[in-house]
Amino acid sequence: MQKKIIQPLHISTTVSDGNGQQQSTQKNPLLKEWSTPFQTPPFEQIKTEHYAPALRTAIAESEKVIEQIAHQTAVPTFENTITALELCDRTVDRIVALLLNLNECITTPEMQDIVIELMPEITRHNNRLWMDEVLFQRVKTLYDQRETLSLTAEQREVLTRYYQHFVDNGVNLEKTQKKQFAQISEELSLLTERFNQNTLADTNEYTLHISNPDNLSGLPDNVIEAAHEEATKRHLKGWLFTLHAPSYRPFLTFADKRDLREQMWRAYNSRGNRGNSNDNNDITHRIVNLRLEKARLMDHPDYASYSLTHTMARDTQTVNHFLDSLLQASLPFAKKELDEVRLFAHEHGADYELQNWDFSYWAEKMKKERYDFDSEKLRPYFQLEKVRQGIFDLYHRLYGLTFVEDREVAVYHPDVKAYEVRDGKRFMGVLYLDMFPRESKRSGAWMTDFRAQSNIDGSEQRPLIQVVCNFTKPVEGKPSLLSFDEVETFMHEMGHAMHGMLSDITYPSVSGTNVLHDFVEMPSQVMENWCYEKEFLDTFAFHYQTGETLPELYIEKIRRSENYLAGWLCVRQLNFGMTDMAYHTLHEPLDEKIEAFEHRSMTELLPVIEGTCMSTGFTHIFSGGYAAGYYGYKWAEVLDADIFSRFKDNGIFDNATATAFRREILSKGGSEHPSVLFRNFMGRDPDNQALLRRCGFIPE
Repeated sequence: MQKKIIQPLHISTTVSDGNGQQQSTQKNPLLKEWSTPFQTPPFEQIKTEHYAPALRTAIAESEKVIEQIAHQTAVPTFENTITALELCDRTVDRIVALLLNLNECITTPEMQDIVIELMPEITRHNNRLWMDEVLFQRVKTLYDQRETLSLTAEQREVLTRYYQHFVDNGVNLEKTQKKQFAQISEELSLLTERFNQNTLADTNEYTLHISNPDNLSGLPDNVIEAAHEEATKRHLKGWLFTLHAPSYRPFLTFADKRDLREQMWRAYNSRGNRGNSNDNNDITHRIVNLRLEKARLMDHPDYASYSLTHTMARDTQTVNHFLDSLLQASLPFAKKELDEVRLFAHEHGADYELQNWDFSYWAEKMKKERYDFDSEKLRPYFQLEKVRQGIFDLYHRLYGLTFVEDREVAVYHPDVKAYEVRDGKRFMGVLYLDMFPRESKRSGAWMTDFRAQSNIDGSEQRPLIQVVCNFTKPVEGKPSLLSFDEVETFMHEMGHAMHGMLSDITYPSVSGTNVLHDFVEMPSQVMENWCYEKEFLDTFAFHYQTGETLPELYIEKIRRSENYLAGWLCVRQLNFGMTDMAYHTLHEPLDEKIEAFEHRSMTELLPVIEGTCMSTGFTHIFSGGYAAGYYGYKWAEVLDADIFSRFKDNGIFDNATATAFRREILSKGGSEHPSVLFRNFMGRDPDNQALLRRCGFIPE
């Protein structure tokens, strides 16, 4: 057991609210020790006004401790420097995690204002830490001696990350450059949050109100029922459709009214590009150019070169070659698939040039005819509660985990459920599931945590994991019935969640999903593979009314259609990655209109539509941490296709394979390089052909 060097933070008895007023910390739940089950957040006690004073107090106390670490007279050791740094920001991290996570899924105008107010202060705190030259010298001393110190593999990785983080955040810059770097970082923290807020606001601003039932032609009953419920909730007659996924996606896929599909498509694909108060064009320009300026300060020609240094890919040439090789492999298939959909549409009465708002509609009809596959017929077999239990049972079968809802654990919204996760008698963590859309929640699906796993000095801290989705809601007494795509999404996010939950390492900076950016999607994408396996589907896919098992014929149709539009979908995903790289490999400031730059950067298969722009709503790269990293989804697919081949060879429920996957990858977090973890599990380097074979681009 290592000796503790730094004592837990002592929180002073009063804090300033920023206006010269003093508040007692005894009344601020963010600064208390929580006597809740498993020290989970007491959401019902936390108010928006608590964040600013609590965070300012925590930052002040943390910086006192950082000063002590930097200026102690003792010779640098891993314990008195690195371990101490791992502990010093725990209160700050706890507050920031709560604020930013809740701002994503249950925001208010007041909370958004607080985030805008505090982001520069959080950034300044980080800059003061990472630009502290005295502290860096202690870290550098250890880094230079790393080969002679008796460090574990995890400690070497933690030490290397600290050293790199100091360097990457400007510790070696001249004084004037440091000031410039800090100013850029502060401005970027504000701009990325503004981008996020504007995208949410623009998503919520548009609705399609339908009063004529004829305009509902083609839409499934469950979509119509949900639209009616949404209209009723807003005191309207008829049906209301929104840009949130459970409403938008089926509308584009099934609505017979072409003019209404066009309205919806244009609205979604012009978010942040409407010239209104939510417009993101200027913000996007500024973010791109500030990132370039930051990279240049760090002596890199472009932001991608700066960002990719510590990834599996390592450089822009590798990423661009990877994306281009996949594009060359998939583009012929994508063009062929587009021609087939065009021909099908023409043969079935489409006397117009196929546009973006037509593709999903006709592709779905062709899929139904080609495979006798009606995706809506699957919904009754994918009741949310049964899908959830099926996933829980899968993790029990693979890893021995149990999930029990714990109503004693506070939640932040009535839709949220909290589960106590155990491995036998061992408590593994708390899982929060937040499944349904609302106006206060951004679109998409994601996993994050309120607390990461760690075990410093034998004082184990188990994680508090949050999974957030936007699934089809229950309507008029009918349960939530998921599409097959939503089942895949649930499996994906639970893959992330279990990566965090099964973490079993010492230091929080490398725990759970704190891995190299182009490795983080692998564990989640591996789990999607089970969705196509009859053995798994048979465990939970029962008709919500009759209890009938999903017919084997349906399962066969799912499997036969697995690669339907594989080329098209691959090119679509590659377009996102290539557009991301185009922005972040600029060597000169961007002075072109965002819309024009985007269309020039993409491989367009359908006609370009003036006034639409994906970039101004592309939260992944402009507010979500995936800048110069979106390629990681496809990169991880190569790894996941290869890894799942071992499960397929040994059996998808094989205990030995699952145990090895947990031991060699899931439990290790970022404690070793991903290439080492992969080799430890597979016994070799990745087979780059595995993905191409799975997609059908090359023969088995």
